[in-house]
Amino acid sequence: MSGDLLFIPGPVTCAQEVLAAMARPMVNHRGEKFAGALKGVQEKLARIYETAGDVLVLGSSGTGGLESAVVNLFSPDDVLLSCPVGNFGKRLASIARTYGADVEVLDTEPGQGLDPERLAKRLRVDRKHKIKGILLTHNETSTGVQNHMEELARAMEGHPALRVVDSVSGLGASRLPVDELGFDAVVGASQKVFAAPPGLAFVAVSARAWDAIAKAKTPRFYFDFTKAREFGADGQTPWTPPVSQVFALDVALDRYHAEGAANAHARHVSHAAAIRAGVQALGLRLFGDPRYASPTVVTMVVPEGVKASAVLKELRERHGVVLAGGQGDLKGKIFRMGTMGAINRDDVVRALTALGEVLCARGHACDPAQAGAAAEQEYVAIAQAG
Repeated sequence: MSGDLLFIPGPVTCAQEVLAAMARPMVNHRGEKFAGALKGVQEKLARIYETAGDVLVLGSSGTGGLESAVVNLFSPDDVLLSCPVGNFGKRLASIARTYGADVEVLDTEPGQGLDPERLAKRLRVDRKHKIKGILLTHNETSTGVQNHMEELARAMEGHPALRVVDSVSGLGASRLPVDELGFDAVVGASQKVFAAPPGLAFVAVSARAWDAIAKAKTPRFYFDFTKAREFGADGQTPWTPPVSQVFALDVALDRYHAEGAANAHARHVSHAAAIRAGVQALGLRLFGDPRYASPTVVTMVVPEGVKASAVLKELRERHGVVLAGGQGDLKGKIFRMGTMGAINRDDVVRALTALGEVLCARGHACDPAQAGAAAEQEYVAIAQAG
């Protein structure tokens, strides 16, 4: 495949057949061909969400999907408990504040996952159930953390607050049975695990959420879930959809289901494990608590005396390998290497070797060949373990 090797946490490299789907002739977005594609996308996503409820497809980025969840489920002055584990969790809290919610933050140290007991303790003292919603992150790409969602679901048992989950970079890389876990609005996006172009968000909406939506007083127009459900039942969207992105996502989801969810989960885990092995062979320190290590992005500490931006620039310009840097307080302190998209074992080895060469040239003591070798050994060990 031509072009840069994208190891950023999204957008990701797309397979040629996914990109080719975007070149299909335009169709009537109120006609049968588009309806077939949209309904196919809804059904394929529902299987991944493991939900018997509604899956709404929106023409937007993942952030639009998160905003839509806030404006549809809650009213101004509602008390919401935000549980961020990084920048994107903080963004969700900011969205809620923008629409007038009273947001309380249960903060977590960068690189750590949310402690279920801390969450349970906070909810136990909310005896009058003032908290109307809980804002959670499944997978946080700014820190390379993935929360233990089953444990968090147990921690929330017995409290009536609605549970909103940002799974933009997590959905499809690990199991997230939303009905079983009792989540009310779970947001995903096209340009992450499913390796389609950006432009579509999707939300799994519970029956309990629909009751709240009927009562919520926050104004909404474009992001109106009631309209989206009404039109979606006929294979349409309320407003003009990004038709080509729907075609591409339909093909991408076919590829996902052909591989099988369990195999897709294992692929992301094996890429992440191989990258971690390669990174450590380069003498780099992994960032964050390994108990919460994400399968979709690996974070590593920038070596002392090395300028992160210069490394990223040289990787991109000389080697065609694109990694991401840190955000916010972590800017210049970490590298982030994604595992999502149409990448393979050889791509991972090439990227790690290139990273080693660039670091070596900038004074970091390492053997670039060892990175690729360590990654290869990890792949072999995973395969032998079955």
